[in-house]
Amino acid sequence: MARNGDDIGRRTASRRGFLSAAAALGTVGLAGCGAPRAESTAAAENAAGGGEAAAEQVAEWSGSDATGVETDHPYTTPRTTIDLDERDGAITVSTTPCRHRLLGDETKGGPWELPEVWAWQTPDTDPSVPGPLLRVTEGTEMEITYDNTEHNRPHTFHVHGLSKNWMDDGVPTTTGQQVAPGEEHTYEITANQPGTHLYHCHYQTQNHLDMGMYGILRVDPEGYEAPDKEAFMTIKDWDTRLSASMAGGDVSFSHRDRNPDAFTVNGRSAPYTFHPEQGSPLIVEEGDRVRIHYVNAGYESHAMHTHNHGFTVVEKDGGVIPEAARHREDVIPIAPAERKTIEFTAGADPGVYALHCHKVNHAMNGDTYPGGMIGGIVYESVTDTEQFASVMEMAGYEA
Repeated sequence: MARNGDDIGRRTASRRGFLSAAAALGTVGLAGCGAPRAESTAAAENAAGGGEAAAEQVAEWSGSDATGVETDHPYTTPRTTIDLDERDGAITVSTTPCRHRLLGDETKGGPWELPEVWAWQTPDTDPSVPGPLLRVTEGTEMEITYDNTEHNRPHTFHVHGLSKNWMDDGVPTTTGQQVAPGEEHTYEITANQPGTHLYHCHYQTQNHLDMGMYGILRVDPEGYEAPDKEAFMTIKDWDTRLSASMAGGDVSFSHRDRNPDAFTVNGRSAPYTFHPEQGSPLIVEEGDRVRIHYVNAGYESHAMHTHNHGFTVVEKDGGVIPEAARHREDVIPIAPAERKTIEFTAGADPGVYALHCHKVNHAMNGDTYPGGMIGGIVYESVTDTEQFASVMEMAGYEA
């Protein structure tokens, strides 16, 4: 459905075009070209404000106000997948200040942006939030080099779930080590625990994780049997004041007063989550065996619900759930840093179905419902329907 005046700059998507675009977001995506690095700002770590003036600023703040804070940072791009097996387990990562779209310009309710995030990047990929999906086979010896020559704050690389040497844990509080600006450090870590794991910066974690420095490391067991469709979904809550304050906006922020006003799936808020190029809709065919790996990179728990598709939880934090302990569910709680993998058969009446946080205020953009932490299950056979075209129009992708 076309809207008057929206033709210029809009991409018209046929059913084939939508499926082609969505396929590019698959779990075995090739690394993209590198983007120019942004100039680092000279600001120090965020200092908490206080007193009556700060309280007045907080009371007047609206999440959409963050969009108006100006920076000259490049924009993030969608997450890519990097096969570490093809690189003999070696990779270099760095951090780039970027601007990040929660909702695109043509998305219903958009644009909505975070004026500054700290995005993971590799020499082969553009900066993204979440960072690149790192995929490797169990037993691989990894060498993860953190290159901090372009950012003006210390950083580290820390990954959950894997056993490692003390000095490779990436936690400066307990190791006394961090990667200072202008330096680099290599972490030697063995992929010794199959499962889906969270990685993030552990320096001043309350800021650096909340500024976007998180991603997924997936360790496949030997002989891993992939399902018909597989998706990795990182869920996250944000207080947009932190991003705005880091970008130099006139707003005070304290983590003691953190109040999330943006909720994302793979870095996007609904309906942008349904966009086949910028979001991460899950495209299925009838009868597919589907596996979704959830990772909570935020600070709040979420109750993730799938519409019309019962599932079983098959993994938790890298541990396989015994078959005798599995049972049908359609809502699961996911705590901060927790990882859960669910599996189901795409056997519902073909359509477009939501999967979302059932803390319903997390499925909002500001005061607008629906929005926020909502993803989608889309059956290929309905991508030529009027209902599907309406969803795509809300997402800013015309069909």
